[in-house]
Formats: sequence, C-alpha cells, structure tokens
Amino acid sequence: MGTPFDGRLGGDLMRTLRRRRERRRGRPPFVDPAIRPLFALLLLSLLGFALLPARSAQAPQPAEKPPETRTVETVAPGVEHIAIRRGDSSDKLGVDRWAIHALVVDPSRIRLELGRAMDEGVGTEPARSIAARHGALAAVNGGYFRTAGLYRGEPAGLLEVSGRVLSEPSRKRPGLAVANSGAGVRAAVVAVDFHAEIKAEDGATRPVDGVNRPRETDELILFTPDFHRTTLTGPGGVEAVLVDGMVTAVRDGEGSAAIPEGGCVLSASGAAGQWVREHIRVGRRAALKTEAVTSPQPDFAPDFIIGGGPVLVRAGKPASASDPGAYDEGFSLKRHPRTAVGVREDGWLILVTVDGRQPLTSVGMTISELEALMIELGSVEALNLDGGGSTTMVVKGRVVNSPSDASGERPVSDALLVSLR
Repeated sequence: MGTPFDGRLGGDLMRTLRRRRERRRGRPPFVDPAIRPLFALLLLSLLGFALLPARSAQAPQPAEKPPETRTVETVAPGVEHIAIRRGDSSDKLGVDRWAIHALVVDPSRIRLELGRAMDEGVGTEPARSIAARHGALAAVNGGYFRTAGLYRGEPAGLLEVSGRVLSEPSRKRPGLAVANSGAGVRAAVVAVDFHAEIKAEDGATRPVDGVNRPRETDELILFTPDFHRTTLTGPGGVEAVLVDGMVTAVRDGEGSAAIPEGGCVLSASGAAGQWVREHIRVGRRAALKTEAVTSPQPDFAPDFIIGGGPVLVRAGKPASASDPGAYDEGFSLKRHPRTAVGVREDGWLILVTVDGRQPLTSVGMTISELEALMIELGSVEALNLDGGGSTTMVVKGRVVNSPSDASGERPVSDALLVSLR
C-alpha cells in the first residue's frame, strides 16, 4: 500500500527549497563572467567528444559488391575465356544483373586481325561466319556500320587497312590501331585526322568529302577497289574514272561506275559535280592527295585501325568525358549491350561483351559502368566498339553470349579475330 500524502510535509519541503534559493542569490557566481565563453567552449568540446562513438556507430557502411560467379575456360595457350554472372539472380524484373564475357589474350601467342564481311566494303555477315572463314579461335564484333539500304555494312566511321583509308573518321570518333609484326600484338587507342583532295591538270583543287560511302548533295566521294565492284550510286551525278593518275572516263548521269583495280572513281553531285565537269578531262592527269594523321602517334606501323568510341580508359582512368566524339545521351546514359577492347599494362589484350536488353538475364551497361568494368579487368587503355544487337562473342565456333536481337546473332560489318601466331 502507498503512504497517504501529508500536506504539511509538502509545505515544509517547499519552504526549505525557497530558503536555499534565497541564500544562493547572495553567493558569488560559480564561474567568473570573464571566462564564461571559454568555459562554454570547453563544455561543448567535451560533449562532442562524448558523442563521437555514437556518431561512428551510425556512419553508413560501404555498399557490398554484388554477388557473382566466374567460370574460366582455356581456349588455347595464352587465350582464356572468362564468363561472369554478376548481380541478383532471382526472377524479379528490374533488378541489377549482368552477363559478362571476357577474352584475355597473351599478345606473344596470338594475332589480332580484322575480318571484313564478305571481304568487301559493303555487306554484312555474322561474326561467327567471319571467324570460321578465317579459321579464327575467337572473335568479337567490330566497328559501327550502316545497318540498312544498298550500302548496308559500310563502316560508319574510321577504317584504315595497310595505310589505306577505306572509310574516313566520323564525328571525331577514335579508333583502335593494331599491329601484329614483331614479337607480338601491339594495340593503342588513337584519333585520326583525315584530309584528301584532288588536283586537276589545270591546277584546280577540290577537297574530297568522304571515302567509300553514299554520296550526298554537293559532295565529292572517293571510291576505291576495297569498296565493291562498282560505286552503287544512282544516276544523279558525274563520275570520273582514274587509273594510275590518268582520267580514263567521265560518266555523266549514269551512276554505278565500275571501280578499276589500281585505280579509283571520283563521284560527285551538285556543286562538286560541276567542278568535275569543268576541270576533269579524259586523257588528262589528276592527282589524288590523302593524309591521315594519328594522335597520339603509336610507336608501331598499324596493320589496321578500326573505328569505335568513346574512349573508355586512358592511363588507367575513366576517359569518356573527354572524348570529343558526338554521342547522344540515350547512347551513353542508358544501359545497352556493349562490346569493348582493352589493353593491360603488361600488354595483354581484353575483349569484352556485356549482354543487355534482357531483363531476366542481363540489363546492359551505361558507358560509365563499362568504364568501371574495363578498369576492374586491368585495362590502362580501352575503347568502346559497336554494341546493341551487334554485340557478339564467338569462341571456337560457338556464340557464347546472348545477342539481344529477337532473331539471334546480327550480321555485322566486321569483326576482331583472335588467331594463334
């Protein structure tokens, strides 16, 4: 039972407390007013120190790396295929999951070669078929290309083979320079500045607007034997045929001129066509001057340079933000299937595909996510290649990734081929 409240006890207690307060009013202050600010600062410091353990306990922890599994297959001495499954493996939609394939190759044991679809400048062919025709151990798809129309398969950017520019750079996008001479493969990410002009015998000059591609209004396009048997052009222009610098024919309003071996065709329309009519004459000479300047200049003579972009890694650091090429936000910021090639500090090469547009198996990557992956895999230099439905990796005649097109493997313009030396 509780004790009943005694009103007198309560009154005595209140009187006692009141007397104590009155006595305290007459005492000197506990802290001198001159040092009160310092005293307050000391109290705050002690209070902060006391709270430190509690704050540390509440600090956010770094995010854990997503779970993953890896399988490694030795394709041949010096060639490994690594399959990586990373992220949430449940059947829920909208979660992060990736299917990644990497070929890691020893440059002293292999050759990295360019395979062209149908061995021509136009046309498309599955990467698996290109690899089989060349007897390659493995392959990935190569550069950007025109996907429809009469010029389907024409490179949409830089392509240079044995010093011959087969397609000019597009929108300031870079390329991968590769050489197989010497002790092993050497590769470097480069930019190429290309210029060409034609000089008639009367001294008149005219810039060349493009190489081995469709002719637009007021353009002068150079067609070489690497392209096709003919220019595939329509009749709305004029075409001059040159052999060893001599004009052998001028065909006006006909189109699709045959491209001679050891020669070329100048195809022009609009104002450029008028220039050809005025200055290029059958039986006279015309000099074609071309210049391709590589930056940075690699310390080897490339067997080929294949276009791509953006640059992903420079000196081991993310580099796409400084790439001068034109790329829209949907390309860079959205997740897509991707293909990339990297060079490690020890010279080993890494060819990578990331599947995408398949929510239950792999969501694809943004460009910044691909940068991080290539650095994780050891690249000190890396370049993005064509992706989307083109992304394909072939190992020993089998497509090991999952291309995103509903129809399966997409025919492409060219492929990077891995073969034994």
